[in-house]
Amino acid sequence: MKIENATVLVTGANRGIGLAFAHELLARGARKVYAGVRDTSVALPPGVQALRLDVNQPVDVAAAAALASDVTLLINNAGIAQPGGFLAPDSEEVTRRIFETNFFAMLRLSKAFAPILKMNGGGALLNVLSVGSWVNGGELAAYSASKSAAWSLTNALRNELAAQHTQVLALHMAYVDTDLTRGLDAPKSTPGEIVRRALDGLEAGLDEVLADDLTVQVKHGLTAARPSYLPQTS
Repeated sequence: MKIENATVLVTGANRGIGLAFAHELLARGARKVYAGVRDTSVALPPGVQALRLDVNQPVDVAAAAALASDVTLLINNAGIAQPGGFLAPDSEEVTRRIFETNFFAMLRLSKAFAPILKMNGGGALLNVLSVGSWVNGGELAAYSASKSAAWSLTNALRNELAAQHTQVLALHMAYVDTDLTRGLDAPKSTPGEIVRRALDGLEAGLDEVLADDLTVQVKHGLTAARPSYLPQTS
């Protein structure tokens, strides 16, 4: 899919990777960029149209689909995380909350906009996932599990939307320098680097983008003698 003249909705677009998507889409000649945000008074780049959207509220999603019926590219970027393992006292509550945003909202948005993408010629769906789709060390247990589920959802949507010629791209990356990873002491990519690689892949017709070296290493290690999702011995 080509970005030039595309009409795009980016969820969670007021900061981090979502905001970087908005900037790069405009730079590549997108016709219109809708920023799905809870607070429409938030400052956004010139040329970006704020669209009230709490992805966890079905009424907001339905209203967004009605207002943005010209969308040709949906970027499911909104996501949340919380440190902690599955044996923590509040793990069930935390997991339900994270799955609501990272999985069920992605499903909700995809269902709402699939008919719109079809009506507008097929277009594309880009789901922001993670290297955590494949590995879970327990530090961000619920987040990683939600991204595993979202990866499976993305793979299913790719098959279900093939008949209407909608490109479905999975974007995987490790740590990115955003509010989500603040306080984590680890090498981080910039949002701009991740977004440029994602949109390059989209325009090249790819199904999946591995946006940094660690993600490439982990994905290739899934079929190793000791797969990368198992604890690695020294």
